[in-house]
Amino acid sequence: MIPRPTPPRRPRWRSLALLALCLAPLLWPLHHLAQRYYQDELASQNRQTLDLYVANLLGTLHRYETLPQILGDLPALRGVLADPLRLESVTNANRLLKDIAHQTGAEVMYLMDVSGNTLAASNWDKQDSFVGRNFSFRPYFIEAMDGRLGRFFGQGTTSAKRGYFFAAAVHDRERVIGVLVVKVDLDHTETLWGRTPEQLLLTDQNGVVVLTSRPDWRFRATRALSDAERQAIIAIQPYPTQAPQPLSLNPDAWLTQTRNIQETGWQVSILAPRQLVDRSVQTVMAIGAGALLVTMLLAGLVMQRRRHYIDRIDFEARARQELENRVIERTADLEGLNTRLKSAVLERENAQQELVRAQDELVQAGKLSVLGTMSASISHELNQPLAAIRSYAENAEILLDHQRTDDVRGNLKLIGELTGRMASIITHLRAFARRDQHAPESVALQPALDDALALLAKRRRAMAVELVRDLPEATLWVQAGETRLRQVLGNLLANALDALTEKANPRKLWLSAERQDDCVYLYIRDNGPGFSRQALEHAKEPFFTTKTRTQGLGLGLAICESLMHALGGELLLGNHPEGGALLTLRMRVAKPGANLQSSEDTSA
Repeated sequence: MIPRPTPPRRPRWRSLALLALCLAPLLWPLHHLAQRYYQDELASQNRQTLDLYVANLLGTLHRYETLPQILGDLPALRGVLADPLRLESVTNANRLLKDIAHQTGAEVMYLMDVSGNTLAASNWDKQDSFVGRNFSFRPYFIEAMDGRLGRFFGQGTTSAKRGYFFAAAVHDRERVIGVLVVKVDLDHTETLWGRTPEQLLLTDQNGVVVLTSRPDWRFRATRALSDAERQAIIAIQPYPTQAPQPLSLNPDAWLTQTRNIQETGWQVSILAPRQLVDRSVQTVMAIGAGALLVTMLLAGLVMQRRRHYIDRIDFEARARQELENRVIERTADLEGLNTRLKSAVLERENAQQELVRAQDELVQAGKLSVLGTMSASISHELNQPLAAIRSYAENAEILLDHQRTDDVRGNLKLIGELTGRMASIITHLRAFARRDQHAPESVALQPALDDALALLAKRRRAMAVELVRDLPEATLWVQAGETRLRQVLGNLLANALDALTEKANPRKLWLSAERQDDCVYLYIRDNGPGFSRQALEHAKEPFFTTKTRTQGLGLGLAICESLMHALGGELLLGNHPEGGALLTLRMRVAKPGANLQSSEDTSA
């Protein structure tokens, strides 16, 4: 007796665990490389953003930097400084400053005398007017009186609005007679930042936050203030508070980049949450761990298959040894065969009877197989006419509701023709199962193709498939059977529409034909996914299909191949160079003729 194979042993999981321990340290350099890469990417992106913001901020400041020096020479402003009690001069100066502020976009422009009293201002007609207020304590006033361009950022004591101040002295020859100040609103520079994970932070020379995308960080100190800085804050009042609270930021939670602005003494920083890097690194680590797991599984599979192979070789060796032992035993038993000859003959007769019964069962199984194939073919081939009958019947109900009896009669006539075709298909398939043969006929190709397209017209319109026809105007006559040719064309066109269901719009179907020598070639091409290598090798085999069980039986192309072979033609499958499937029907040329009713239909 041939020994039974022993069940394969399980793979050695200890080896897999050892392999995992060897590969796990590779995740550490992967983590380091990923963290470094994403940090560099984020730093490069934030550096570009920071440069863009600084350039925008400096551009805004430079636009107003020279205004105080230029406007100080206007006669209307000098007239106010010469005679501050003259109402007409003051009114003209106020209106002039208001017009210039409106045109330039400055928040406020105002003119002070040498004592720091405001004589004229662009907001003279508003509730928070600067007229009459003294700003001699502001640094920009002191710098302007010293002959320098005054610069200062702070919150207004009157308007309570933040702004950057430019101030320049107004000269009468060598003598300073006043100071002209331009206040620029920088609030819009915060709104340019938008809602992003990165945060903006602009600190002045005291390390106090003056511009930020986080309102709760505003006017907080990023470092400890000295006594001199605290006294200066109390004196010049740049902030709404005289004692800025410290801003405590966790350096491990942010990636910070800073730019210094030499002109203003400011520092602009961009803070990116470290979570942006950690999230990407975690994704890379998850992918790396998954790859490691897949590697382990593949290694386990290889080990399992290797063990199966070794077990099979061992089993075959033991089987050969067993066979050799049996040969030795049979050789020793040959001497007693003469005494058991009658029993052997009887056993042979019994075996012959068993063989006859087995042959009968095999013939019966073959009959059942043919019957199953024929029933499956009938079911496959009747799907399209049944769908057309259902469509015509539904249309007939709608037409009856609209009292269109002539159209209903036309639909019923078409239904009758389709039932006749169904009977022809059944007869043809029954003859095909019996291996009956019909003599080829002269069949017009274009009408048969139009008939097949008509059965699928509703489905083609529902799928929005564009039909491109390139058929000769002259009728092409081929050697075929009327029913069989329509059956082949219907199956191939239906398969093309099935392939286009897997593709998004646009969907196209090309039909073209040509005559070469004694053959007519019909080309059916679609822009679907095309045939895979496996489909090209097995598509003509019965019951092979790439569809689900509910979508097809896998008999369409097998039947078409058999029908074309019976008609002396050929069905070729391939893929078009521009994509999609390309089906070629090669048929023999026939003499022109009129075939009112096919012999296949008559035989039905």
